[in-house]
Amino acid sequence: MAGAADKAQSWTYAEEVVAEPPAAAAARERAAELGVPAVSVGVGALLRAVAAASSARHVVEIGTGAGVSGVWLLAGMPSDGVLTTIDVDVEYQRSARAAFTQAGVPASRTRTIAGRALEVLPRLANGSYDLVVLDGEVAELSDLLVQATRLLRSGGTLAIPHALWFDRVADPARRDPETVAMREVVRTLAEDEGWLTALVPSGTGVLLAVRR
Repeated sequence: MAGAADKAQSWTYAEEVVAEPPAAAAARERAAELGVPAVSVGVGALLRAVAAASSARHVVEIGTGAGVSGVWLLAGMPSDGVLTTIDVDVEYQRSARAAFTQAGVPASRTRTIAGRALEVLPRLANGSYDLVVLDGEVAELSDLLVQATRLLRSGGTLAIPHALWFDRVADPARRDPETVAMREVVRTLAEDEGWLTALVPSGTGVLLAVRR
């Protein structure tokens, strides 16, 4: 049976086996400077694969991650796919736009919207998105989930990065508000027959859910 050292080695290998696109790596450096908890390389590769597998042409992400996740998503989307990215912080959005430009993504393929997600999402069309990435405020996840459900088409995919919340979700003794909120969303989706879910231990965890 694998020990803690073996698991750590496997995690490191999984994070390093895929090369990060230069534009995403540059965005990651800016994210670190801004104090943004960007998704890991392994999670970025997973998002790219999900976008490619579902031929996601219409994607919305809440929280730009300074452009790291967006570069990965765009790399997996079809050449005519459009990414809508929402963030309340204009500096994060500026970094994201710089990342998209460095990646050679035409301006017509991205739409950046400044504002609180719960104020922006109600303006987006019902059932129009193939993939929704929720990487916003954990305290708002339950309300964001309602909006994501409305936005996704049947067969569309929901992705929630940081779903293990830095190894706290699996520990029932952890009762801080953010851990409890994330744990509740994971449980809600896992028990809802309207979704097919998988909890992947990449990075700080990713919850994937396909809307039936």
